[in-house]
Amino acid sequence: MQLRSDAVRCGIPRAPHRSLLKADGLTDEELKRPLVAVFNSRNDIIPGHNNLDKICEAVKAGIYMAGGVPFEISTIGVCDGIAMNHDGMHYSLVSREAIADSFECAVQGHAFDAAVCIPNCDKIVPGMLLGALRVNIPTVFVSGGPMLPGHQPGCSQGVTTDLNTLFDGAGQVAAGTMTEEELKYFEDTACPTCGSCSGMFTANSMNCLCEALGIALPGNGTIPAVYSERLRLAKHAGMKVMELLEKGICIKDIITEAAIHNAMECDMAFGGSTNTVLHLTAIAQEAGHPIIMDDWDAASARTPHLVKLQPSGPRPLIDLYAVGGVPVVMHELGEAGLLDRSALTVMGTMDEYLANCTKPADGEVCRTHDNPFSKVGALRVLHGNVAPNGGIVKKSAVDPSMLTHTGPARCFDSEEQACEAIFAGKINPGDVVVIRYEGPAGGPGMREMLTPTSAIVGMGLSKSVALLTDGRFSGASKGPCVGHISPEAAAGGPIALVEEGDLISIDIPNCSIRLEVPEEELQRRKAAWVCPEPKVKTGYLARYAKMVTSADKGAILDF
Repeated sequence: MQLRSDAVRCGIPRAPHRSLLKADGLTDEELKRPLVAVFNSRNDIIPGHNNLDKICEAVKAGIYMAGGVPFEISTIGVCDGIAMNHDGMHYSLVSREAIADSFECAVQGHAFDAAVCIPNCDKIVPGMLLGALRVNIPTVFVSGGPMLPGHQPGCSQGVTTDLNTLFDGAGQVAAGTMTEEELKYFEDTACPTCGSCSGMFTANSMNCLCEALGIALPGNGTIPAVYSERLRLAKHAGMKVMELLEKGICIKDIITEAAIHNAMECDMAFGGSTNTVLHLTAIAQEAGHPIIMDDWDAASARTPHLVKLQPSGPRPLIDLYAVGGVPVVMHELGEAGLLDRSALTVMGTMDEYLANCTKPADGEVCRTHDNPFSKVGALRVLHGNVAPNGGIVKKSAVDPSMLTHTGPARCFDSEEQACEAIFAGKINPGDVVVIRYEGPAGGPGMREMLTPTSAIVGMGLSKSVALLTDGRFSGASKGPCVGHISPEAAAGGPIALVEEGDLISIDIPNCSIRLEVPEEELQRRKAAWVCPEPKVKTGYLARYAKMVTSADKGAILDF
């Protein structure tokens, strides 16, 4: 079999290359084997990643057992929770592109034959996916797994806690409904193990979507980080990539138009983070099968909502694991005729996957396709004169009383301004908080707004106050929060023209968001609008701001 690594292993002219590989400890026998990159995002600061050394060793063992030679390659990562609500969040989304670039450089620079990717949190998953699609070699993903949930004081069962408990708790302390001592208890217990945060937040959403895309083994998204089953999964991932290499199956053979379709269906069914819209749109573009907001709209309209995990409901992700994980969701979508069966997965054809890897839903954690929580998907795309190119809301995490809302705009030109007003008690029931100049270019980096959304919840305003922004939300955000408003304010989008007190109408069931201002007045404001000076003028963020596209296009870089 002709291998990419022949370029560094074979022939007299490659004696220097072999000498360098022997400096790594390789033998002549090993130099006859395929060279496999193991991309590990392990680090000491992200709790979802500090167990990845064990995952990596298991992956390497699997590769070696199956006849390959593994090489660990490190990538960066940013913890969105730690980066939240300070300058660090500017670097979260932009890290996706840096990870993709580093993946491309490492694979092409060393002529690897195949790759196993070990991400876990937030932007690392899509970053590795984008890089893998660029180089198009046999690739398997295996994450580090979700953490176990915390629990209320005095019990080990019942209502669980997670990182969101802390963000909401800060608002509750400000409102006087929680003591600092109670907050300290949750601080010590809500994140009890390593792993990605325990709800269906962005990290777990993306790891589950790796299964739906067909590039990860069943269980990738839901097996807890601390279970030995996770290590066995990692060994099998290492073996599986060697099988794909033998068959000549590359990642673009798997991430096809059919796979993108199936991932969108799954996303709507299990209620993924709003960030999945951003990332899957970017992934589809890199794969050569672009999607637009209308495609997301159509997916939401036809797909039943089958799973309600935190923050949409009370259950942690481990409950989905207990009933069979992502495969039960895939089974129900298959029964409903919503999957494209032409898709290929690491487990074989879609028909083979459905026959061998799935089982019916339990009816409670995962509803059956004919008895869903909702006949439409968990995510909705809203359009209107304030968001001509769309905005995203997690409908499943909105109280029914707030599915429609009209209120006066309270305008803030940064997350910091909005948080100061919310914590100071200056936001009133009925208000619509508008946070702008936080988009991909304007932020720059499209910061997540978990702190303001959680503060609204914690202060008891989630059933009376809405929020819209050209920034993003954490997967943990809940309430009537509309993000990804496009075009963004820094591009002169209509969100830049909103003035204090303007009425804004949000109608989630009808996918509408409207600024109740006459068109003539908006045109007058547009003519008078002046683009603010860039917030950052040097370094990586400045370069990113000059090249990044809008949220509706996946915030990809346009060269």
